[in-house]
Amino acid sequence: QVQLVESGGGLVQPGGSLRLSCAASGFTLDDYAIGWFRQAPGKGREGVSYISRSDGSTYYADSVKGRFTISRDNAKNTVYLQMDSLKPEDTAVYYCAVHIRFDRLRLGIGNYWGQGTQVTVSS
Repeated sequence: QVQLVESGGGLVQPGGSLRLSCAASGFTLDDYAIGWFRQAPGKGREGVSYISRSDGSTYYADSVKGRFTISRDNAKNTVYLQMDSLKPEDTAVYYCAVHIRFDRLRLGIGNYWGQGTQVTVSS
């Protein structure tokens, strides 16, 4: 069964850190471009960070550049999002998604999506 399962969300104070995980089953993550997206209440979905399939290049939204780091562990078939210096505006449900084509993923189109994990940044 093809599945993406996110974990690692929670409540954190401003300036704190969280590491999100996205574990894949039923397929090999390395065969896909991978992305993290988020959706805050009342807002549209936003692409946060991506890893390309071809050369592992990473990309970040301007709003998280320098604070978030995406990485992939092929042995564990898992992708991570390390989030540091968190701000209240980072509060959202975070989703991981994959697509064979990186250009499609950048448009928010995924072959597979996880169920999401809530991140709340608040004092």
